[in-house]
Amino acid sequence: MSTLSTERTVGAGTSGGGVSTPSPGRSTGATWAIVAAREIQVRLRDRNFLMSTGFTLVFLLLAILLQGFLGGGGMSYKLGVEGAEGTRVVAMADQAVKAGDPGAELTAVELGDAAAVEDAARTGEVDYGLIQTDDGWEVVDEGPTFSDLQLVLGDVVRQDALARNAEAAGTDLPSLMSGSVLTTRDLTATEDSSDGFMAFILGFVFALLFYMASLLFGMQIAQSVVEEKQSRLVEILAAAIPVRSLLIGKVLGNTVLALGQLVLIVSAGLVGLTFTDYDVALPGLAAGIAWYIPFFVLGFLALSCIWAAAGSLASRNEDLQSTTMPLTMLLVVVFIVGISLQGVWREIASFVPIMSTILMPMRVLEGETLWWEPALALVLVLAFCFLTIALGARLYQRSLLHTSGSLSWRRALTLKG
Repeated sequence: MSTLSTERTVGAGTSGGGVSTPSPGRSTGATWAIVAAREIQVRLRDRNFLMSTGFTLVFLLLAILLQGFLGGGGMSYKLGVEGAEGTRVVAMADQAVKAGDPGAELTAVELGDAAAVEDAARTGEVDYGLIQTDDGWEVVDEGPTFSDLQLVLGDVVRQDALARNAEAAGTDLPSLMSGSVLTTRDLTATEDSSDGFMAFILGFVFALLFYMASLLFGMQIAQSVVEEKQSRLVEILAAAIPVRSLLIGKVLGNTVLALGQLVLIVSAGLVGLTFTDYDVALPGLAAGIAWYIPFFVLGFLALSCIWAAAGSLASRNEDLQSTTMPLTMLLVVVFIVGISLQGVWREIASFVPIMSTILMPMRVLEGETLWWEPALALVLVLAFCFLTIALGARLYQRSLLHTSGSLSWRRALTLKG
């Protein structure tokens, strides 16, 4: 910004609340772009910003890949058995686990008698031993039995015993089991709905990303403004370029950074999902992601000018807590209420600006919206964005050069521009 500061010096009395006017004939059309570029360059050289972004990406990828590694490995065990009957039971169990997970495998190892099976389980020759008893079957091992394996073997043994008992009673298993099946049905589900679990998880991630980006980048904007005021640099900047250009540059620069960080995180998440069992749901997420990006950008822009205004109300970093508190509380309420609302209130709130940034992409993911609903919500956010930009610019221009203590929001609106 040194090139800007040399264009004109500050006149007397600029710290009292008035805004300097740019020199006649000076080109101001591209000054906002210079400010935006400076904001981006400064942030990209900030080690804390780069480290936090890198840590977030690494943590996200590790979490997804670890989940895929732990959850998608499949059940694979060698079971020692006495003879052919044990082999038959293990084969039935193997078919049962493969129906749910093709990568699972249960293998029977015939060892001759119960003592040999126990010895093999002790020495680790087999993972578990399966021994036939008078009452059924027994799994032996040095330590507790893996719960999933126990459930599978228990179901297979039970079904096998029922089939044999039904044959002995002169009937068949389907007749014997008639009327004993319990099923579940979700009354909120439709045939066209996206996968509920993935929709909820991704919707929650969208809400969290908007909350964190708005809070962190918004506070950075406010801190940047107050630091320039505290060092009196703002007086030089205001004399060199229009205050509105300074505001626009700050907001757009941080918006580009926030959007870039969002794209990196979402892209890393989608790449990570391709290595998990949830990759089949990725095609259904495209519409939600496509709508989320414009909602994120407009929602962020709508709040950024207000964050800049909050910074201009303070004269020192110590004053930021009081001037930014209303915005912080607003974001907390939007996040908590956005992920908690249900039913008709959720539908209504999805059209309310800022709240719609969280709720409308969620509803799109869940397949609950008609084609015009997200479009209408986006138009409402755009209109709200123009209003907040106008309000933020007005507050920013009126309070930026006020350095004698912090201002209240009401007081700033009464100052003359």
